[in-house]
Amino acid sequence: MTDKKYVDDPIHSPRRGDDPWHGDVHVEIATQDDADRIRDIVIAAYSKYVPRIGRRPAPMDADYDAMVTCGKIHVLKREQNVLGLIVITPQDDALMVGNLCVAPEAQGKGFGRVLMGHAETMARSMNLTAITLFTNEKMHENIGLYVKLGFVVTGRRTEHGFERVYFRKALDHAAGVTDRA
Repeated sequence: MTDKKYVDDPIHSPRRGDDPWHGDVHVEIATQDDADRIRDIVIAAYSKYVPRIGRRPAPMDADYDAMVTCGKIHVLKREQNVLGLIVITPQDDALMVGNLCVAPEAQGKGFGRVLMGHAETMARSMNLTAITLFTNEKMHENIGLYVKLGFVVTGRRTEHGFERVYFRKALDHAAGVTDRA
């Protein structure tokens, strides 16, 4: 499934002027052909956190082949080049984002917002009422991004030795509007 709404819609687009990065990107369900690139992106993007956390972040050791097989990973591509990924799974009334990751060379271009917009579109299409996710408390950049995107902190806890911050963003299904209350 391709979702170009957030790439082409000037209201939701993360474009900055005539940014050539966004001209021909699309989101689709990952295939096994994408699995090696997905792992490479995750390792490259999360490696910077190892010294800060004191160990490898959980996404670096996830089974991406299994997630691709189950259809949980959607990738942002330019032609056949994967620039980023989002792992999504329906849980109860929400769509759980298990990982949002952009290749280091493509970071700062708004692709994280494009992928999150895709997740919101998917959640609405499944009649889910929210997006949920968590991040490591030492990944300060992620916490700031999620708050900017309208997520609210719902809890903090230690799991598998990681200090995690949990978030939720309620979705209004009318006209694709997000409820920020």
